[in-house]
Amino acid sequence: MKGLCILGATGSIGVSTLDVAARHADLYNVVALTANNNIDLLYEQCLIHQPEYVVVVDENKALAFAEKLKNSPISAIKVLSGAKSLEFVATLENVDSVMAAIVGAAGLLPSLAAAKAGKIILLANKEALVMSGDIFMQAVAESGAQLLPIDSEHNAIFQCMPAGYKSGMHAKQARRILLTASGGPFREMPLDQLVNVTPDQAVAHPNWDMGRKISVDSATMMNKGLEMIEACILFAMTPDQIQVVIHPQSIIHSMVDYVDGTVLAQMGNPDMRVPIAYSMAWPERFDSGVEPLNIFDVRRMDFEEPNLERFPCLRLAYEAINKGGIIPTVLNAANEIAVEAFLNEQVRFTDIPVIIERCMEQFEAKAASTLEIILAADQQARLVSKQIITELTH
Repeated sequence: MKGLCILGATGSIGVSTLDVAARHADLYNVVALTANNNIDLLYEQCLIHQPEYVVVVDENKALAFAEKLKNSPISAIKVLSGAKSLEFVATLENVDSVMAAIVGAAGLLPSLAAAKAGKIILLANKEALVMSGDIFMQAVAESGAQLLPIDSEHNAIFQCMPAGYKSGMHAKQARRILLTASGGPFREMPLDQLVNVTPDQAVAHPNWDMGRKISVDSATMMNKGLEMIEACILFAMTPDQIQVVIHPQSIIHSMVDYVDGTVLAQMGNPDMRVPIAYSMAWPERFDSGVEPLNIFDVRRMDFEEPNLERFPCLRLAYEAINKGGIIPTVLNAANEIAVEAFLNEQVRFTDIPVIIERCMEQFEAKAASTLEIILAADQQARLVSKQIITELTH
């Protein structure tokens, strides 16, 4: 049996991972679960999966959770708190696989710790690679860790790569990646109406069930921009080898174009349990619990180029990866702050790319050669973004 640690157990990826793990309880033993503050759902998960460790990042919530366990049938579970504890459980000796599903920059350090410890990393946290791509991939190479992408697009690309392919390898026969995107809920909304978009409208994704932050990123297409940067790192490609394709039906999850004219596409119902199950079973396959794709229900598939006037965040992501250095880190940090401000109704939907662009303009493309430089750039970009928001709203 493989020992499994889930970083971000109460988010949508964490919930889906536990669903798949429960279907294959003879293969997976849940060693550790972590959450930020949703202790009610975490308690229910602990009753079912009975991990050895639980990390609740918020200290007060951790104390409340420990109290909740005292007179319960799962009182033996060890409860830890704080960000450092995430790194501790991700590197436990009896953990083989780590599902890295903490959203945003907060997921970087525990994911990197798992990489350095030589774990099988099921990477759902794209920000870890956007912020520290070279350092992360170097840690994977040096430790012998196995990196399996969970994002449906990167997982699809991985599945379409040549036999024996590993993340970070340059596949000479593959000349281009076609990275698909749904286009989100505002693909056809008149441009002058985008200024009035509400948070509730932005999180109502037409095809996928995701968290609020990722849903907003999908609506702005920053999600696709971050995925493009991640794809450059994962598959050793340049930005001009990655073509973003809007495909509203979300049936083809991405494609790889080969030098002989062959294009391989991975298809399936839009359910994250498919890429999760593929990565958990790799290099084999097992049941994910997802209904088989009925191709007759699909009927048609549409493809179009993204309009960068409608989706300026995608343009900013290409600019960031082309400038290199710390600029992708700055892009990510500014986006996190801007999206949070939008969800809190401090700024408008159309202010998100404005905040990011203004923030990026204030940084030089300094080499992202150490973790200290990357984390400093992340913090500085957050402060700059908050200042820009203050200027916009006063």
